Amino acid sequence: MMLKANKVLRTAMSALALSIGALPVAAFAQNAAAPAGAPPLGWFKTCEKQDDSDVCAVQNVLLSQNGQLITAVGLITVEGKVNRKILQVSVPSARLIQPGVMMQIDGGKGQKLDYVLCIPDRCTAEIPLTDPMIASLKKGNEVVFTSINFRRAPNPIKVALNGFTGVFDGPAISQSQLAESQRSLQEGMQKKAEEARKKLEDAQNAAKAGN
Repeated sequence: MMLKANKVLRTAMSALALSIGALPVAAFAQNAAAPAGAPPLGWFKTCEKQDDSDVCAVQNVLLSQNGQLITAVGLITVEGKVNRKILQVSVPSARLIQPGVMMQIDGGKGQKLDYVLCIPDRCTAEIPLTDPMIASLKKGNEVVFTSINFRRAPNPIKVALNGFTGVFDGPAISQSQLAESQRSLQEGMQKKAEEARKKLEDAQNAAKAGN
């Protein structure tokens, strides 16, 4: 049973990593506006069946404008023949391993997440997900994840908790909904980038004309 549990959990973790990699530039940023008909940005929930177990992941992924990972949070719940819950956080690579990732909800007592895996583009830490932890996240306003980079400098990242409770307790979005949200958001970001480029060109042309 333990081997099967580990297999299911590894599969769930792999799916979470793949979903992070598949997200478009600036996907699910806290201040982005949700496209019409798409699931809310920020926290989102996906579920699937794996080896007679139901695997659900409540996620929030923050990427920079150039598509690099800032922080990815995943609350993974496995129910069925296998039952396990973990909180998983991914941060950029080049981190000091021993300090792990420190989690603080609304400035409360910090909780350490130990790293379990580092690959070229990210390091992932995790901790068992408990009911008190879930309750604190539901009541909270923001959670801060702090990692230590190779220069020994703290790198705190704030993740807003607005909408978390509804997503955690609510139904999962379908893969088609998620794909549509990603597509719509990508198109919106490309449009904004084009508008910014056009404004810059217009300003440069105006400056040249003034000379």
